[in-house]
Amino acid sequence: MCKIGNRMGTVPESKGIMQTTAVEAEKLKLISEGCNLKAKEEKHVSKDIIGEVFKTQHAIQTFDKTISNLEMELAAARAAQESLLSGSPFSTDVSTAESSSKRKYLMVIGINTAFSSRTRRDSVRATWMPQGEKRKKLEDEKGIIVRFVIGHSATTGGILDRAIEAEDKKHGDFLRLDHVEGYLELSAKTKIYFATAVALWDADFYVKVDDDVHVNIATLGETLVRHRKKPRVYIGCMKSGPVLSQKGVRYHEPEHWKFGEAGNKYFRHATGQLYAISKDMATYISINQHVLHKYANEDVSLGSWFIGLDVEHIDDRRLCCGTPPDCEWKAQAGNICVASFDWSCSGICRSANRIKEVHRRCGEGENALWSATF
Repeated sequence: MCKIGNRMGTVPESKGIMQTTAVEAEKLKLISEGCNLKAKEEKHVSKDIIGEVFKTQHAIQTFDKTISNLEMELAAARAAQESLLSGSPFSTDVSTAESSSKRKYLMVIGINTAFSSRTRRDSVRATWMPQGEKRKKLEDEKGIIVRFVIGHSATTGGILDRAIEAEDKKHGDFLRLDHVEGYLELSAKTKIYFATAVALWDADFYVKVDDDVHVNIATLGETLVRHRKKPRVYIGCMKSGPVLSQKGVRYHEPEHWKFGEAGNKYFRHATGQLYAISKDMATYISINQHVLHKYANEDVSLGSWFIGLDVEHIDDRRLCCGTPPDCEWKAQAGNICVASFDWSCSGICRSANRIKEVHRRCGEGENALWSATF
């Protein structure tokens, strides 16, 4: 062992007194130089090893990212194949889905609806949702898909399902999900909607909106394209409502204990009337749908799936305007709303009767959609 510098070199003793001859001094010098050389070599080797470690770590991270991207693409492809071959009751047939997969869309708008909401659907068709050839033109020229989203009844093929099939035959504007309908199953329906939509259409954004909300499609498109270059976005009116532990109240949270002490609030999440997510997030839901936890409230569930992920939450209040006069004043000021509804009803109150009035006073005008460039 070398002990040079501030560490003592070992020399022979004679009669208890240190004696260093010229030869011994020369030996010490040689030993010192040898130790210094060895230390330099070890230091150089150490730097080389650290450098190689860093290179290896970087290579592993790059490799992991590549694998992750490939897994996302593979899972999406598998989901598309399974959806198309499993016999799920989609209104979109295989040939349409195959041709759709060859082109890129701006957004898919899924309008959440129920068996009992025929009058609501008709009111939406009569206002902000283009019909017939105009809807096809919207898809071909603007890259925007709009569909009513619904599953099937507990008795598949029953009267409720036959009514939807007849309505779909007339309008051709449904996306049927492999899902049993029910108000308490909205979280599950949301998962299946995004998984199905991302399998059928390659879009930049996937939107969910309720059938009692008024939407200005062009303004929605112009809002979303501003975030097109961002890989992972979650857009809506972000809120943090109270966690309701009391049974019997609306929006009761059975798992309230998970959110801490009584009186606590939820984490920030988009209100459920309308929100949009980018393709990466829809793909993430598709891949992980079997392990994503479902809370009682659908909007809380969606927000919880993104906790811990590198997702940008975008709070845009134009996605939750009030009905006239609120949205009308904003339109007159040049700040057209994306969506309008009544907070007190979690949608437009008596929407089947009132949405035409909202459309007349707060609509962006049909020309806005066809003249828009996204």
